[in-house]
Amino acid sequence: MKPQDNTGTSKFISRILRHHPESIGIQLDEHGWARVDELIAGIAKTRKFDMEMLEEIVRTDSKQRYSFNENKTLIRANQGHSIHVDVELEQKIPPNILWHGTGEKYVESINQIGLIPKSRLYVHLSKDIDTARTVGRRHGKPVIYRIDAKSMSADGYLFYLSTNGVWLTKEVPVQYLSTENNFS
Repeated sequence: MKPQDNTGTSKFISRILRHHPESIGIQLDEHGWARVDELIAGIAKTRKFDMEMLEEIVRTDSKQRYSFNENKTLIRANQGHSIHVDVELEQKIPPNILWHGTGEKYVESINQIGLIPKSRLYVHLSKDIDTARTVGRRHGKPVIYRIDAKSMSADGYLFYLSTNGVWLTKEVPVQYLSTENNFS
């Protein structure tokens, strides 16, 4: 039996848990947690959905976007929120270099103002250039930025590491950026 493709449902869950919980009539607590029973009931109003499907999506998500609490009564997105929640990120000292992949169309703006979170709470950074390249391709022709995270940290900028390995910070000013176009 062929496994079910849950891509559309996974994207829907991402939209709910990161941006619009009200779209299915649920609320997130201050740490971004949603009740699993309410999430399932809300999604099941528009498509076939149950706990088994939710567990499969969480288990197989290549980006590890979601986490359950210990007894699987609560679920949340690990990062990427546009709504204000505290996902209890742990402040960490970053590696010396981090990476950010984006599309060529954003380069002019980034070169003027640096990296800003736009509609999200944090700027997302990668620990390796390959991941940054993959992210950049989602936005068109990729451009890779090298971030001098060591200097940023020394200058007082805070970094957080999400449970799925994405580095987060509030902003990356221009002086800490250099482009790695030869890697795109």
